[in-house]
Amino acid sequence: MTAHKKFEVIIIGGSYAGLSAAMALGRSLRRVLILDSGMPCNRQTPHSHNFITQDGVKPAEIAEKAKKQVLRYETVEFVEELAVSGKKHDDGFSVTTQSGKEFTAPKLIFATGISDIMPDIKGFSECWGISVVHCPYCHGYELRGQKTGILANADRAFHLAPLLKNLTDDLTIFTSGEESFTADQIKKLKSRHIQILENEITEIEHKGGYIQNVIFKDGGKMLLDGLYASVPFRQHTDIPVELGCELTEQGHIKTDPFQKTTVNGVFACGDNSSMMRSVATAVYTGNMAGAMVNKELSDEQF
Repeated sequence: MTAHKKFEVIIIGGSYAGLSAAMALGRSLRRVLILDSGMPCNRQTPHSHNFITQDGVKPAEIAEKAKKQVLRYETVEFVEELAVSGKKHDDGFSVTTQSGKEFTAPKLIFATGISDIMPDIKGFSECWGISVVHCPYCHGYELRGQKTGILANADRAFHLAPLLKNLTDDLTIFTSGEESFTADQIKKLKSRHIQILENEITEIEHKGGYIQNVIFKDGGKMLLDGLYASVPFRQHTDIPVELGCELTEQGHIKTDPFQKTTVNGVFACGDNSSMMRSVATAVYTGNMAGAMVNKELSDEQF
């Protein structure tokens, strides 16, 4: 049980972005509470990549090491609970957890990530983050030279195609329905020997999350090693919107370059506010959010 319920900053989300923000604040002697539900979005991913000094390390190991380092700062507390609601008051904000505990602070940082919306494809969820992936920078090197697919259509598929063609010569685009590329895009893809299949994928055969085959609605199948998928997402929590934070057209929390949202006193960092979805980006934006919150508090108290 936390020693007190009034803090200077409440951070909702205790993974890479939230812990990075907490470190910056803890080193500035700020009384910080981290609330975390213990369900990071990359919990299935076996290894983290493209993050210097931590390349190939399990994501959970990075988070656990970070948590131990952050909690060495005596003004930082960590409570493993889900935040379910928040309210704005004249002097700041209150946050209530699932168990009914209420905490207050003049500043909030949302490091809550996003929730991916899985398609209705058998085996997809089990492979997500392992062999069905979203980012060539996080996973591309491991899939280099292998039979690779893109599950997307139109501009999204065309965006990924050059990045992946650089990594493999065996590349297929699965549109799972009628393709909607422009004539110029079709010409470019064909010139690069990239196959386009409109067959609808209904199942992914796998072993422990590693793809063996994709199975089509017509009963056919195709051997595959890795699949890049562009899936929709939603915010992991509705609290920022309930407080008045604006979202971008893509659905991210809208922030300025210093991670400040459209609501005074509220900041956001990590996947919830960036298209650049990676551990490295989460750490950077969390560090920025923590520094900017400390700057606001320091100016207000000076």
